[in-house]
Amino acid sequence: MELKTANLKVAIDGKEILHGISASFSAGRRTAIIGPNGAGKSTLLKALAAINTDYAGEVLLDGQEIRELGRKEIAKRIGILPQGAAAPPDTTVQQLVDYGRFPYRSLFSRDAKTDREVVEWAMQATHVQALSQRQVQTLSGGERQRVFLAMVLAQQPEILLLDEPTTYLDIAHQLEVMDIVARLNSEYKMTIIMVLHDINHALQYADEIMIVKDGCLKAQGMPREVMTVQRLAETFGVRADIFTNSQGKTVLSPIELVK
Repeated sequence: MELKTANLKVAIDGKEILHGISASFSAGRRTAIIGPNGAGKSTLLKALAAINTDYAGEVLLDGQEIRELGRKEIAKRIGILPQGAAAPPDTTVQQLVDYGRFPYRSLFSRDAKTDREVVEWAMQATHVQALSQRQVQTLSGGERQRVFLAMVLAQQPEILLLDEPTTYLDIAHQLEVMDIVARLNSEYKMTIIMVLHDINHALQYADEIMIVKDGCLKAQGMPREVMTVQRLAETFGVRADIFTNSQGKTVLSPIELVK
């Protein structure tokens, strides 16, 4: 399933945020979108998920303009975990994950057996099955993030969009979430498009990196080719050392601001 944009422009309150972005997201691969705060990364993700359809240009899902598709049809193919997701009061983990089955239900029909099986799979995939009867509001930040990810997985999407999935998590929980994402991609061939703040997470977990700055696509390609010391300085105004870690991954270590 191919997702792409063509000359995508988004304006909010009369101010243009995205300035004609044309990009393709490879099926079955992990793409990290990085860039400074306010660059338009989250705005781009909302357009890709058809959360915001007030745009010029095109967002194409398998060649079809996404605005022409119904909400449930989109939800069966694209799932998004936005920033700051919240659950209704007193909702249990199992109830929240079950909400992800909404694209497959109508007023007159539902497949309860399939729903149960998919909800169980989603909780197992995110390691939250032991929390199924806990109220979401009682969980830690890392637990909540995995539960919301399970809810999105219950949609059984082919494309998974993640908006800063490791924000506010400690190092261990960050790696736990990123490892789950990597496994979803490798085992289920799920296409992953994720906005990341951590440059080294992008280098470690992405097949491709997109750099967005000032509402424009500045670069897209293989991590080592795109995320160079020079480009880090140009994009973030930071100088960095570069080295290879014990797993053979490129690591950037910021050392000072560009003066």
